[in-house]
Amino acid sequence: MALSDAKSNVDDAVTREGNRGMSFENAFGGVTSFLRRTYTKDLTGVDLAVTGVPFDQAVTHRPGTRFGPRAIREASSLQAMDPPYGWDINPMEEYNVIDYGDLAFDYADIPSFPQALTDHISTILNAGAGSLVFGGDHYISFPILRAYVAKFGPLSLLQFDAHSDTWPDDDMARVDHGTMFYKAVKEGLIDPARSVQVGIRAVCEDYMGVSVIDAPEVHEIGPVKVVEKIKSIIGDHQTYLTFDIDCLDPAFAPGTGTPVSGGLSSAQAFAILRGLKGLNMVGGDVVEVSPPYDTTGATAIAGAHVANELMCLYCANLS
Repeated sequence: MALSDAKSNVDDAVTREGNRGMSFENAFGGVTSFLRRTYTKDLTGVDLAVTGVPFDQAVTHRPGTRFGPRAIREASSLQAMDPPYGWDINPMEEYNVIDYGDLAFDYADIPSFPQALTDHISTILNAGAGSLVFGGDHYISFPILRAYVAKFGPLSLLQFDAHSDTWPDDDMARVDHGTMFYKAVKEGLIDPARSVQVGIRAVCEDYMGVSVIDAPEVHEIGPVKVVEKIKSIIGDHQTYLTFDIDCLDPAFAPGTGTPVSGGLSSAQAFAILRGLKGLNMVGGDVVEVSPPYDTTGATAIAGAHVANELMCLYCANLS
């Protein structure tokens, strides 16, 4: 197939035979799964399942991230025509990457949400696949981590974020997108000694033992040194990677709930992610894309590109 096939090719997400292959349909039409991957609930032989969690009822400021998964998928349609830049693998051709659709949940029954999400991710993991999740607000990482730890044991956390999300909260039933990694450490889900937060630029009194490479340090030492530092801390430990889009400066990602100036540029973030090839990544997410606060679509575009990099990081670990 080639780009010229767009004149007759459409809706690859539901018409493709099998789970592999590039997509050369018009970027501005058709069913918008992530990267035009096959929409399916069949996890047989799947390497990586992309899934959306349109939940934003844990936010402390601006809502709207419930629209994030749909926006990221739509923004990814232009990327489906080309192999990922800067990588020597092409997961769309070489691995079984599917779009598993979104989590179904009762928006009015918040107490039931965490377990519903844990069960959803457990279904994917128990089938032998990994998950790449689109939020939604950042709280979703907590129920996801519970599913991962049930299978893998305590993990390293690699968190790209403006905020530490380790503010104290000993009520495990509270649903809050600023306290879930405090709870994750307390619950033994992550090993803080082998975890790293990158891009932090909001005051926090206690990082719960997690190493921090804040945004000023990223700007000072550059992506290569940041990668070296991350790898020296995490080593070959199994790692969950979470990318809050507010890690990026609002100039690059204005559509988010709690924007903070002085963040990473897109170029810095992607250089770091590509430099992390070889990371023992078992899963990941992209969260806090809030399309209502960005009429240009730039934030969703950034989120789609981050998701592409995480897909490559995960699949490179399968090689």
